[in-house]
Amino acid sequence: MAASLTHGGPKMPADLGGDQRRFQLLVESITDHAIYMLDPEGVVLSWNPAAERIKAYRADQIIGRNFQRFFTTEDQQAGIPTLLLARARREGRAQSEGWRVRKDGTRFWASATVHAIREEDGRLVGYAKITRDMTEQREAARALAESERRFRLLVESVIDYALFMIDPNGIVTNWNTGAQHIKGYSAEEIIGQHISRFYTDTDRASGVPIRALQTATETGKYESEGWRVRKDGNLFWASVVIDAIRDETGKLIGFAKITRDITERRKAQMELQKAHEQLAQVQKMDAIGQLTGGVAHDFNNLLMVIGGQAELLRTRLGGADPRATRSLDAIETATRRGRDLTRHLLSFARRQHLQPLPISLSDRIRGIEELFRASLPAPVALMIDVPSFIWPVEVDPSEFEIALLNMIVNARDALPDGGVVSITGENVTLREGEIQDLSGDFATLTIRDSGTGMPPDIRERVFEPFFTTKGVNKGTGLGLSQVYGFVHQAGGHISVTSELGKGTSFTIYLPRVQATPVAPSEPREVDAPAGLNVLVVEDNPEVAEVAAALLEQLGNRVRVVSSGTDALADMADGNVPDVLFSDIVMSGEFDGIALGRRVRELYPNLPVLLATGYAQTAERVGDEFPILHKPYELADLNRALGLLLANSPASTAATLRKLRVAT
Repeated sequence: MAASLTHGGPKMPADLGGDQRRFQLLVESITDHAIYMLDPEGVVLSWNPAAERIKAYRADQIIGRNFQRFFTTEDQQAGIPTLLLARARREGRAQSEGWRVRKDGTRFWASATVHAIREEDGRLVGYAKITRDMTEQREAARALAESERRFRLLVESVIDYALFMIDPNGIVTNWNTGAQHIKGYSAEEIIGQHISRFYTDTDRASGVPIRALQTATETGKYESEGWRVRKDGNLFWASVVIDAIRDETGKLIGFAKITRDITERRKAQMELQKAHEQLAQVQKMDAIGQLTGGVAHDFNNLLMVIGGQAELLRTRLGGADPRATRSLDAIETATRRGRDLTRHLLSFARRQHLQPLPISLSDRIRGIEELFRASLPAPVALMIDVPSFIWPVEVDPSEFEIALLNMIVNARDALPDGGVVSITGENVTLREGEIQDLSGDFATLTIRDSGTGMPPDIRERVFEPFFTTKGVNKGTGLGLSQVYGFVHQAGGHISVTSELGKGTSFTIYLPRVQATPVAPSEPREVDAPAGLNVLVVEDNPEVAEVAAALLEQLGNRVRVVSSGTDALADMADGNVPDVLFSDIVMSGEFDGIALGRRVRELYPNLPVLLATGYAQTAERVGDEFPILHKPYELADLNRALGLLLANSPASTAATLRKLRVAT
């Protein structure tokens, strides 16, 4: 029988039984399993074509030789072949996997089975051995295992993404390191729990987790952003993606969920959005300031003519006509009100000429506390907590007092049924970017009321000129715009917080200065002597007429020219005046500043007084020349001339700072 099974041996006998012949054909036709017989000692008795292909021995090269040569040297030394046959003999069958050796010495990974063959009486006659080359399958399995290992390492190494699986019911089935890092749960704590525990109470109540899984089931994917809850109860802003996972038949077997903590990114986006909104607000306020500033400047000349002519008419009438006197009173009252309005507009537009001084906030507030209290009705209480250690700031004292009074009045109007207005001071150090572009040391004043509060749409517009929610004749809408302009012109910032029914707070930030604060002082009063020769230079005929008339009323002789060139020509002819009084903004070769400088070169002892309704031009002058601001009255002109002459001819910067025209 052995000869008949041997590949390349004698041909199959014609009288071989049909079953045995079919069995022989079956063994010979198998190409991926080496099937051969061993005697009880392990010697090869038969050899099929697959054995030749796998092990590379021909039948005549291997039949009669022990099968141990198929094993590695290490396995032979360890007695593996003998042990394998012993187990098959003892148990009837033995299986093994391991490296085997081909004829050329190369190795392959084999899966082998050895069956013991016995006669009917139980006598062992040999072994049937089946060997399969599993090298490719083993390498594929190793590659798959290595890929899975790397994937697990990848997933476990990711700490800024929570990557985990969910079963079709929303139960967590695995958990990576990133999930533990972001959500705070260990794998033991969360596997087996429902994903709804990551959601807020509000989201759970509204069914957000269930809808997320339904959407992923129906569309294949769900994406969203929202608040999620960590193990410790803290919230974080999450970016979430849920993908449905299906098997080859399309059956849903679960979900892959990816969560990322993007709290910082959202915060940055919100801050960027806030910065854009603040920039838009600043640009809007600057545009409004450009418009209102220009209008206010031109309005000053109109007020100059109206107020000056009214004052001249009063002198001429001398009180003889009571009705005319009352009319003049009304005109002058309206003019003063207009002057105050333009002052507020110019302050908002940051075109008001200021005279900043280092001051103590606590001292200044104590000095005008009684004025504040007088501005508040009995049901409104005033509380002040501005300690003396508040850092000094540099501001125009009069504008500061007006700004603070405007805020007190504004707070009062928000308390129709009474309440509390408080002023508190604090020192703060701002980091760059914390509040717009401010950084460094600031003294702050917070004016808070317990009143009605404001909705967001009103709060955004409170600093706009003429914007008011008060009734007719209840306010001009310029109080807070003056505060806004004053604060920004002082290099500071003002913020507002408000909520309906919970009151409003305004906080003013003013830069700290190192200078010693100056004490409040009264303006110096000096009357101008009469009988002066005054040369008036003014290109607006109506304003020139008023200026000349006021100077004449003070007892002076006046000549009027309309340009700087005419003024220099007049003086070159020998008509040198006692005082040169010139507008600053004029057409032609010389404006008032250029004219003043030229006159100072030609006539060093000639006093020069400039006038303007344009605050920006006054900023250019600085302390070089004294300035009288339009619209001015007779008393203002008298005081300005008196101080000018009192300080001549040595018009130094220190002396000129004393020229403070009360308005």
